[in-house]
Amino acid sequence: MKKSIVLLLNCLMVIFAVAQKDSTVTKKDRKRDVLMRTTMGDMVIRLSDSTPLHRDNFLKLVKVHFYDSLLFHRVIQNFMIQGGDPNSKYAEAGKPLGNGGLNYTVPAEFSTTLFHKKGVIAAARTGDNVNPTKASSSCQFYIAQGRIYTDAGLDSVETYRLNGKKIPTEWREAYKTIGGIPHLDQGYTVYGEVIKGLDVIDRIAATPTSRGADRDRPIENVRILQAKLIKRKKSK
Repeated sequence: MKKSIVLLLNCLMVIFAVAQKDSTVTKKDRKRDVLMRTTMGDMVIRLSDSTPLHRDNFLKLVKVHFYDSLLFHRVIQNFMIQGGDPNSKYAEAGKPLGNGGLNYTVPAEFSTTLFHKKGVIAAARTGDNVNPTKASSSCQFYIAQGRIYTDAGLDSVETYRLNGKKIPTEWREAYKTIGGIPHLDQGYTVYGEVIKGLDVIDRIAATPTSRGADRDRPIENVRILQAKLIKRKKSK
């Protein structure tokens, strides 16, 4: 009996050591991209070195397979697709989701070069009334779809959504060509972007969603099959 207990303890120690090693983010990891395989297609995500806290947090979660089997639980066409709630893994149909997380937050990292153009990945968070520092969720994220804007539309966003703050010229051009969500800029931390698979965002965003208690949850589950690190391909 004592020998069995010792063997069990040794096995648990090995498992714990492997888990700890897998969750350690290395310099090599930071040069890799993330392949996110979903039931509606694959996306490749490149994380930004301008947001090191969010980059390393996402890499850590990917390395321990945290996102595998989770749902895109909140989907709004012409806005965004949101996932990362751990409660979604085994959630029954019709269950409201979006309140799950881990026992920490990530400090906001607002970059002057990252903005909400279509395809960026950003951190979800609780509202300003309970979160004045705009700290990010430990694990929930969204990927921007948004819509294409005119100059007049962007002028309106500046006036009524950004309190007169001007949208930089480069950002305006992106919002007028590929689209995005300009009113969220500098309010939610953007920490990377989809570099392959933008069409997958559109497919997920177009899926029918609930209008009931589980509002905006896809009626047919859209699941992250796997998120893993892959070798970064060199730009041509």
